[in-house]
Parts: sequence; C-alpha cells; structure tokens
Amino acid sequence: MGILYDDVVIIRHPEKEGDPVVITVNCPDKTGLGCDLCRIILFFGLSIVRGDVSTDGKWCYLLFWVVGKSTTRWGLLKKRLVGACPSCFSASGISYYSAESHPPRPPDVFLLKLACHDRKGLLHDVTGVLCELELTIKKVKVSTTPDGRVMDLFFVTDTRELLHTNKRKEDTYDHLRAVMGNSMISCDIEMVGLEITACSAESSFLPTAITENILPLQMPDEALSSLTSTNVSVIMDNMLSPAHTLVQIVCQDHKGLLYDIMRTLKDYNIQISYGRFYIKHRRTCEIDLFIMQADGMKIVDPNKQKALSSRLEMELVRPLRVAVVSRGPDTELMVANPVELSGKGRPLVFHDITLALTMLNSCIFSAEIRRRMIGDREFEVYRVLLDEGEGLAVPRRKIEEQVWKMLMVCNINPGLYITESLSCSASTLAAPVTQTSWRNDENLVAGDKKSEADSVFLHLKSLLTDMCSHAMNILACRIRFWWWIHVEAQFKTICRL
Repeated sequence: MGILYDDVVIIRHPEKEGDPVVITVNCPDKTGLGCDLCRIILFFGLSIVRGDVSTDGKWCYLLFWVVGKSTTRWGLLKKRLVGACPSCFSASGISYYSAESHPPRPPDVFLLKLACHDRKGLLHDVTGVLCELELTIKKVKVSTTPDGRVMDLFFVTDTRELLHTNKRKEDTYDHLRAVMGNSMISCDIEMVGLEITACSAESSFLPTAITENILPLQMPDEALSSLTSTNVSVIMDNMLSPAHTLVQIVCQDHKGLLYDIMRTLKDYNIQISYGRFYIKHRRTCEIDLFIMQADGMKIVDPNKQKALSSRLEMELVRPLRVAVVSRGPDTELMVANPVELSGKGRPLVFHDITLALTMLNSCIFSAEIRRRMIGDREFEVYRVLLDEGEGLAVPRRKIEEQVWKMLMVCNINPGLYITESLSCSASTLAAPVTQTSWRNDENLVAGDKKSEADSVFLHLKSLLTDMCSHAMNILACRIRFWWWIHVEAQFKTICRL
C-alpha cells in the first residue's frame, strides 16, 4: 500500500523559478478537511494564490498553488498534510482498527521555563525557535525583573509527540542555546499535570469594557481601512444548482484568507462539494463555493443564510482584532485570535506579533496568552505590555498598523496574480455570476443583454468544465484505490495458502 500512501499528497515544484508550487491532495473526505489543510499550509509560512476543491461526498480532490519561503521544509509539510487526511480505509468499507474511530487523546502539555538576560528581540527569537521545532505555544507568561533578567514560561504541545524523551529535550536546549548564546541562564522542560493542563485550557471572560470598546464582535459602523479589509461581498444563490447553495465571495487578499473561510464553514458544519479560489490583479480574490449542510440539503432557511453570510463577511473584514490601549501609565498591545470549535486557532500569531514589535524596536516588558470568552465565542487573547523606557518612541497608531500588517499582509509577487487573459483550461475562475460583478466593466455597454448573457454562459461553461475534470480525477483516484484493495486482498489470500 506504499504507493497509495505516497499519492495522498503530491508536491510538484515549478520548472520556472518564482512560479507557485502545486500541492495535490486526494483522499477520503471529511467535514473540515480543507480548514485543517489550510491551517497547516499557513503554519509553514506559505500563501495560497489559487485553489480548487472537489468531492463526491466520500472522496475529495484538492489543488493548492502556494508561494512562500525558499527555506520551506517540503518533506515535513507533506508529512503533516498526510497526517491530517483520513485513512484510506475509512472509504473502503473494510473494518480495520483505526485511531480515527476513537476520540483523539488530548496532547500532553509541557512547561518550558526559560531564564535569561533581557535584550531586544529576545522573545521573538525564542518564539521562532519553538515554531521551527513544531512546538505549539498554548499559553505564555513573560515577566522582566528590575535587574534586567527575564523569566519566560511557555506552555507548549509537541506536534511530533516526542518532548517527553531526553533526546527531544536536548535538541530543544541546543536550538535555544544557539540562538540566545550567553543570554541564557537556565532552561527546563517538564510535563505538567492534568490539573494544570485543565486550568491553562480554561477560558475566562474579559471585562465588558474591553470587549465592547476594544475588541468588538459586531461589524464596525465605520470600518478603519488601515485595520480592516474593505470591499467584501458575500452573495448566496440557490437557483444555479438543484442540490447546492452557491456562495460567491469577492474581497481583498490577506494572509490566511482561505483558512478564515474554511474555518467559518467548518464551525457551521458546512460541506463544500466544489469550490474555486484565486487572486486577480490588485489583490482582489474571487471564490465560488458549492456548499450543503451536513444533512445533504442546500441552505434554504433565510435566517441561516443571513447568519452564515454575516459571519463570513465579519471574518473577512476583521479576522483578527488589534488594539493598543492605556493601562494606567503603561501601554498594552492586545490581539484577539478566534478559536475554532475544535479548539485550534490561527498559527504563528505570537510569532508575527513579536516580529512586528522587533522591527519597531519596541521592547516587551511582559506578555501573556490566554483563552478568553468574548460574547459566545472563544478567542486567544494576546496581551503584551510594552516597555516605554524614557518614553514611547513609536506612536501607538503605528504599532497597531505594523502589527496588523504583519498578521494580515501577504508578500506575494504581483506577477503571480491571475490575469483576464488566462484560459479556463488552466482552472482559472470567471467572474461570479452576479450583475454587480460586471457593473463597472467598461467593455460592457449598459443594457446590452446579449453581452451579459454571454458572460453568464462563459462562466457556467467554465464551472461545468472544471467540475467534470475534477469528477474524473476523483473517479480515477477511487478506481486506483479499489484496485490496490483488491491486490492486497489477493496477496493475503496467497500468503495464507
């Protein structure tokens, strides 16, 4: 079955330098799989510039065009993506023991205690090492003493599940020592008990003044363009497909955009049967999603449609909340990161926060990460107390904008944006089938019904062509899978003889 396992995730590197890397995933389907894959891709510092998703309800076929750093560990990325996919036997109907049929065991939580001498950029360097080692930060408590020493307490989980071994601990010590040098005083790693783990995972409510004035959940009446995305459109249509609701989204690109959409649909238990995503010129993104509820029905309830549309719009306008506030004589940076119902959140948030502050030469006096309830939703709230010293050299507004840009802005080569000249055979998206999508097109004459009809026809033709192509890919994957099941069964029969 080794060949089948290798074919679950295929990473194809481009022939031309600078072109996107294509990641192909074909495996049994499950609700929320796209969200899990997008979170992993985001954790590795990659940006998705195009995407195609298709499923027949049991087997799915996904394509991601990604760009990112030259130092990306592609082998490790493939391993993590394969680990997120359901077992192939889950679609075969053959009963095998599998951990997927049992509730997952909560990961062990470790306390990393680090004592060191303070310096600028220290916390970001430590955070970078932990991310490189795949140690997920669940909670942080950082404090600075008057004599210039720092005590960092990190509650972490290990993606590799090896931190209980001496070898893994020594490897962590060595990486931290290599970055910190003589600044390190001591370092200790120990597994914490269940009572401490439960306490660290428990969410508490923030004061109402903070949630209403600083980190509001509702859509702001006057959105600040520098701290929010603009021009977001979410349209739902039940006329195009007899079995699916079509969701068409037009918005500006930002880091983790596809993840924000996928996690919202996952929280609503919505299944995507077919979807396409791409970025046009000027960072404009267009997404077409054919979705249905968990019961296999389209969304016809107006209240459910309105709730889903409002939630998607809110998550695209303001996926993260950033604010710099006064705490008496001190200045505090607050960032709220929404948590999925599964308990997972956007990766690398603390890494990007510390990087932004390092670039501004702002010193961190103390920092804390805790799970908080804001309204009826759970957030990871990052509270960073800034060391003003003789006076805050950086204006608060600039801190807010720099942190927001670090968290949201993608560094993508403009040449990778899809242009209008690309053909439909390259799996590009046509404009959404709405009158507003061509309202500002200078090439269309007002009232030219024939031109509008042609646009609709071309769009539908593109959708149907790509859907048929993906259906054939899914069929080929399933035929190959069943062939390997048959070969394995025959091999076992021969061995018994």
